[in-house]
Amino acid sequence: MKCPVCYFADTKVVDSRAAADGLSIRRRRECLKCGFRFSTYEEVEILELTIVKRDGRKETYSREKLVKGLRRAFEKRPITEEKFKKLINLIERDLQALRKTEILSEQVGQIVMKQLKKTDQVAYIRFASVYQSFKDAQSFKRELNKLIKGRKS
Repeated sequence: MKCPVCYFADTKVVDSRAAADGLSIRRRRECLKCGFRFSTYEEVEILELTIVKRDGRKETYSREKLVKGLRRAFEKRPITEEKFKKLINLIERDLQALRKTEILSEQVGQIVMKQLKKTDQVAYIRFASVYQSFKDAQSFKRELNKLIKGRKS
């Protein structure tokens, strides 16, 4: 890792510990040339995962796309950045647990909705309305009723 100050290519790790979210590692580093200290974060990355879209097209998994969609669902909702990152990590963990290199977009959507339902029901409904392409108010109402029934039991 290059030093952000002098760009020297060699640094040493001074300290490592789990980050606040518990799902990444924070490393304190020191430049061996100028002595500047800085922090880096290391987290699990999903590699070589292909998403098969509804129309049969294939595209590489994109964490950024997932984050963008979830940010829209959580717009003006009370969620901390830490909780949001944990949600992303839970979704990616569930994707990795499938142990497949190709996953249908429907499977991704189901995993996202499962985790959203546990986290924030308004964000869940927002995501579901786009993901399931509600055609009218009735389909929206049916999903709300399922959510309400699930809460009572």
